[in-house]
Formats: sequence, structure tokens, C-alpha cells
Amino acid sequence: MRLLDVQAVDTRLSQIAHRRRTLPQIAELTALEGRAAELRDQLVGAQTLAGDVQRELTKAEADVELVRQRAARDQARLQAGQGGHKELGSLQHEIATLQRRQSELEDTELEIMERLETVTAEVERLSAEQSALQAQVDEVTAARRAQESELDAEREQLVQQRGATVSGVDEALVSLYEKVREANGGVGAAMLRARRCEGCRLELNPQDLQRIRAAGEDEVVRCEECGRILVRTAESGL
Repeated sequence: MRLLDVQAVDTRLSQIAHRRRTLPQIAELTALEGRAAELRDQLVGAQTLAGDVQRELTKAEADVELVRQRAARDQARLQAGQGGHKELGSLQHEIATLQRRQSELEDTELEIMERLETVTAEVERLSAEQSALQAQVDEVTAARRAQESELDAEREQLVQQRGATVSGVDEALVSLYEKVREANGGVGAAMLRARRCEGCRLELNPQDLQRIRAAGEDEVVRCEECGRILVRTAESGL
């Protein structure tokens, strides 16, 4: 029966390993990391665009200021009455031209400001989503680590339990069990119950049953179908 105890521990250890590899948080984190990568690219794109529009606005503001200063100088000269009639007429024409130009530039400046407001809002939106996503990643990561710690603690306890159980089993039998287990999907020993191997779930034929009946209590018997070590009990039906 000790061999069945070892098998039960090994089965649970395999389940723990599988559970650890397939924790739902792992798939969730993979999806979140994919979204995080998309957000990073989108945010970089939005920030780059915002920088470009900001430079465009700075230039537009400089253009407006340049025209405004020139118009102010011309207006001051006109009000001072400097120059002849023809020169003053030219100043009036230039001032009118500069006013139209300033109006056009201010319209352009306003359009750029509106674009900058839109792209800045997008940067803020993406940044907020990125922060929220990071918080979600942190939460899922903490949940995964908690699950892993719980499974690791159980695994450590089972490893110690296995060591104590194996120490009471013959070394040659343990060695055979390990080889059979490796060749049979992690199950090296199975109970013989009601003339049926609990490993492959097949009923033994009369000849095999007779052979097992004739075997000594300490003799190792194996299932002819799956090769697993059979553990005989009062339930074996022999």
C-alpha cells in the first residue's frame, strides 16, 4: 500500500505542476500585456503628434506676432505723419494688407490650437487607460503570485511526505516504479480491484489472475495490458 501512497502523492504533484502552468492569471496577464503594448504604441504616436502640433503652433504664434509688430510700426509711422502723401498712402495699403494677413494667420493659429487640444485630450485619455491597465496588471500579478505560493507550499509538503513514504519502500521497487511511471503517463502503480487493473481499467483474464494468485505476497506483479505494478488488497477479487 505504501507504493499507492507514493503514487497518490506523485499524482497530486503532477496536478499541482499542471495547475501552476495553467493558472488563469497567466492567460489574463498575456492578454493584458498585449493590450499594454498596443497602448504604448498608441501613446507614443499621440505624444509625437502632440509635439509636432505644438511646434506648428509655436511657429504660427511667432508668425502672428511678427505681422502684428510690423503693423504696429507702420501704424505708428502713419500716425506720426512721417513722409510724403505717396509714402503715407503706401503705409495705409501695407497696414491693410498686414491686417488681412494677421487675420489669416490668427485663423490658422486657432485651427492649430483646436487640433492641439484634440490630440492632447487623446494623450491624456491613453495615459489614463495605461495607468488603469497597469493597476489591473498589478492586481492580476498579485493574484497569480498568491496562487503560486499556495501551490508551492503544498508541493513542498508533498515532497517531504513522499520522501518519508519512499524511505519505507524497497529501493529496487521504487526504481522500477519510477521507470514504469515515466512510461505510463505518470502512473506507475495501480490497485487491483475486483479483478480489474485501476490503471488501464481492464479486467484481467483468468490466466493472469491465476498467475497473480500464485505469486508471493512480496513478489512484484504487473498488469499484462499496461505494464503497471499491481497492488493487491482484500478488494482484488483473487
